Amino acid sequence: MAVVEPSPSLDILVRGPEGLFIWNGPPFPGGEPGVKLDRVPCTSAKFSDDGSKLMVSKSDSVISVFDCKTLREIRSFDVPNLLAAVISPCGTYLQTFQKCSSPQHKNVVLWKIENGESVYQLFQKNITKVTWPSVCFSSDEAVACRLATNEIQFLDPRDFSKGFVNRLRVPGVAALELSKAPGTYVAAFVPESKGMPASVQIYACEKELQSQAVARRSFFRCSTVQLSWNSGSTGLLVVVQSDVDKTNQSYYGESKLNYLTTDGTHEGLVPLRKEGPIHDVQWSYSGKEFAVVYGFMPAMTTIFDKKCNPLLELGTGPYNTIRWNPLGNFICLAGFGNLPGDMAFWDYKEKKQLGTTRAELSVTSEWSPDGRYFMTATTAPRLQVDNGVKVFHHNGSLYFKKMFDRLYQVDWKPESVEKFGEIEDLVKAVGSVKIDEVNVPGKGSKATQAGPKATQAVPKATPANLPAAKPAAYRPPHAKAAAAVQAELFGGSPSGELSKNALKNKKKREKQREKKQAEAASASGGS
Repeated sequence: MAVVEPSPSLDILVRGPEGLFIWNGPPFPGGEPGVKLDRVPCTSAKFSDDGSKLMVSKSDSVISVFDCKTLREIRSFDVPNLLAAVISPCGTYLQTFQKCSSPQHKNVVLWKIENGESVYQLFQKNITKVTWPSVCFSSDEAVACRLATNEIQFLDPRDFSKGFVNRLRVPGVAALELSKAPGTYVAAFVPESKGMPASVQIYACEKELQSQAVARRSFFRCSTVQLSWNSGSTGLLVVVQSDVDKTNQSYYGESKLNYLTTDGTHEGLVPLRKEGPIHDVQWSYSGKEFAVVYGFMPAMTTIFDKKCNPLLELGTGPYNTIRWNPLGNFICLAGFGNLPGDMAFWDYKEKKQLGTTRAELSVTSEWSPDGRYFMTATTAPRLQVDNGVKVFHHNGSLYFKKMFDRLYQVDWKPESVEKFGEIEDLVKAVGSVKIDEVNVPGKGSKATQAGPKATQAVPKATPANLPAAKPAAYRPPHAKAAAAVQAELFGGSPSGELSKNALKNKKKREKQREKKQAEAASASGGS
């Protein structure tokens, strides 16, 4: 008889001015979390992606590494003039960046945590969010590479003493993103230069397959990009951001969502049904679908399959954040930042809304590794008041709340999702989603565009538990006036739907356009 291993316990890292603590995760006996690791003075802390190690910066020069099973310190590194540090996905290596004194001083060092030895060194003048960490690993640490001038250099993770074992020439490359699981492809971003458009190119990591890119997408008006690989390394989402919106619709520039596949079946824009910015995008754990929050407020949320066909629409609302739980069965839509903190929880398998709530002033938010709890936190230095942590059930009901005078960081300890459930359940759920058309009252002709239709998910309500009607978002008087003027000029309405007169004028213009085209065709045929 097979022995079933119990699910691992959930742990929460909490860091404040006095240091970090490790709490026992929910469910909390007695309503309060127990403390597994008491006060460790530090300035920062970070788990490895697999949850096996914990990196703790104790001062400007001392870094300690803890084993997460025993919560004991297993290695300490003294690195003078330390500016940044990061731990590898499996907790095998520690990468540090020191203040450089001269080009001869190799200020980026890769340490092996097991024995504390330096295995690789290089010089880097400075670091940015794009160029750090210098050495990038796949999730299983089987592939390692680094960005260099006009090229990507591949290293052998089993023997860094060889230096780079392969060079991929990409002129003008400014950023890269290595696919995580498995690390078979690398995406390279080349910004605009001398009138040439920016581009994102996908190359295989194997030297024999690098003769040409397996996928490529070019675009003008591109300042920065966000690259997001799916699990399985078959698809790449590219959010293209421009600092200037030439349509003058947004102070924050414009953004577009592109989708590229490694088999070349899709290289283009994701078909979104509403104009406006891309607020957030996230892949499901299975890598077979992704969710996008987009458009001017109230934003729209749509779930697509890996062929870029719409599967499900979650309606519109004051949301700019989406969090898909690790098991893929629950989704949280939230409006954080400059929005009031509304949250809506959805059951993806049943295609219904489970509940709504609000978490004001939230800075961070994430699902627990087992997918049953959702945690939000208000932290400093982003916000200096009302610091605290909240834990919600998967349906949005509040489970736990604790306030702090000052709170810097709250994180779940990562755990492999396979320890909590089978991903096949999600695959079956995706296969059962039918791409059909649902007539939604109040929608005009825009909802009946050609192409595959997404199922419109409608929140279910019972007479005993009717959801409270939400007040409309505040719009200043000048915005209302501008919307009315726009409606008169361009045949629209402030709500985004066409009035009867606007539809009549639109049909008249279309007939005139067809008449002119027919006259032009007959004139060209007669000549």
